[in-house]
Amino acid sequence: MKKWLRKDASEAIFFLVPSGIGFALFYLIPFAMGVYYSFMSQSVDGHFAGLDNYVDLFGSASFRKAASNTFFFSAVSVPLMVMLSLGLAMLLHKNTYFQKWLRTAYVMPLVVPVASIIMIWQMLFDWNGSLNAWLNSFGYGRVDWMKTESARLVVIMVYLWKNIGYNVILFLAGLQQIPKDYYETARIEGAGRLRQFRSVTLVYLTSSMFFVVIMSIINSFKVFRETYLIAGDYPHDSIYMMQHYMNNMFVSLDIQKLTAAASLMFVCILLIVLMLFAIERRHRQYME
Repeated sequence: MKKWLRKDASEAIFFLVPSGIGFALFYLIPFAMGVYYSFMSQSVDGHFAGLDNYVDLFGSASFRKAASNTFFFSAVSVPLMVMLSLGLAMLLHKNTYFQKWLRTAYVMPLVVPVASIIMIWQMLFDWNGSLNAWLNSFGYGRVDWMKTESARLVVIMVYLWKNIGYNVILFLAGLQQIPKDYYETARIEGAGRLRQFRSVTLVYLTSSMFFVVIMSIINSFKVFRETYLIAGDYPHDSIYMMQHYMNNMFVSLDIQKLTAAASLMFVCILLIVLMLFAIERRHRQYME
C-alpha cells in the first residue's frame, strides 16, 4: 500500500487512465464480446451453442485452407526474416562503404504508404509488368504471378521487403551493445568467425532475437493488407489467408464463424508467444 500511496503513483495513474480507457473501449471490450459471440447461436436473440461454432469452423474446407496457408506462410517467412535481417544487420554494423545510405534504404519501406508499395509490386508482377517484360526479352514465357502457385513467393517477398528494415534496426541496436573486448578475447583464444558468431554474437543477441521473432510472427499474421490489395477478396488458393476468411465472413455477416476464427487465431498466437517466453527464460537461466 505504501507504494501505491506514493506521490508519483497517483500522477502515473492519472496519466494512464486515458490510455487505459481507450484500450478497454477499442480492444478489451470488443475482444470479450467477440469471444462471447463465438459461443452463441446468433448475434441477436441467440442462445448458448457451446462449441458448435468451432466444430462447424473445423468442418469448413475454406477455413482449413486459410489456416494451413497462414501456418505455411509464417513457418517459411519468419525464419527467412530473422536470418536475412540478422545478416544485413551484421553487414551494416561493420564500417562498409555507403553504410548510412544502406541503412536509410532498408528503413524506407517502413515510412512508404502501403498503397504505394502495392502499386509498385503490381507493376512488377502484373501479366504485362516489368518482370514479365524482362523474362520475355530473354526468351522466357510470361507468368501470371498472382494466379499461380508463384503468388505465395510474391507475398513472401513483399512481407520481407516491407518488414526487414525494422528488424535490422533492432539487431543493430543489439549488436552495438556487445563489447568489442569479447570478440578480441575470443580471437586470442583461437576462436574463428563461426565460433565467435555462435558463442558471442548469438548469445548476447538472445533478447533482441526473442523480440524480433515475436514481432515477425505478429507481422506475418498481418500480411492480409498487402495480399488483399494485390489480389482482392478471393485470391489464388495458395495465398488465401485467415484474414481473407474472416473478412469474407464479415461481408456475409456470419459473425459466429468470424469471432470463432478470431478467437482461435488469438489462442494460437498466445501459445506461440508463451512457448517463446518459456524458451527465452530457460536460456537465460542456463546462461546465468
